[in-house]
Amino acid sequence: MTVLFADVRGSTAIAEKIGPAAFAALLNRFYDVAMSALIPNRAIIDKMIGDEVMAFFVPAAKLPLQTTAVDTAEKILRGVGYGSGSEPWLPVGIGINHGEAYVGKVGTGDVNDFTALGDTVNTAAHLQSEAAAGQIVVSESVYSELGSAYAGIPSKEVDVRGREEKFGIHILKPFE
Repeated sequence: MTVLFADVRGSTAIAEKIGPAAFAALLNRFYDVAMSALIPNRAIIDKMIGDEVMAFFVPAAKLPLQTTAVDTAEKILRGVGYGSGSEPWLPVGIGINHGEAYVGKVGTGDVNDFTALGDTVNTAAHLQSEAAAGQIVVSESVYSELGSAYAGIPSKEVDVRGREEKFGIHILKPFE
C-alpha cells in the first residue's frame, strides 16, 4: 500500500494570527481541497488530524499506487495555490511512502478505529515532516516507480526517528 500525509506548515502561527473560527474555516477549505484530490483517485481517507490529512491507496484500487499518490499530492498542492503564479493561500508539505502495513480495526470495547499501522505508515509521517511547504518527499520505494516525470532527482539520506540506518528520500518540487 501507499501512504500519504499532507500537513499545513506553520499552523500554530497561522491559528494565533487569525483566531480559532477563521482557522477552522481555513482548515475546512484545506480539507475540501484534499478530499477533492484524494477521493477521485480512490484513496482511503484514514484521518483528518488537526492540520493534517492521512490517506492510503491499496492494491484493490487497481491503480499504479505510487504514481497515483504523487499525482494526488500534486493536485493538493495545486489546490492550495502552488503553481498559480502567486503566493499559495496555505503552506502544505506532503510525505509519501510505499510498503506493507496492517489495515483494519484497532481498539477495544466501545472505542474502535479503522486505520493503517506499521513501519510504512510511521515512515510516511516522518517523510512528511521532512517536506517544506510546496514539497513532496517520497521514499525510494515510491520514487523508483515514478518513471521519467521526476527523473534525475538525487537521493538524500535522512535520519528517521526509531530507525537505526539512514533512510533514502527524494524531494519533489513540482511547482518550482
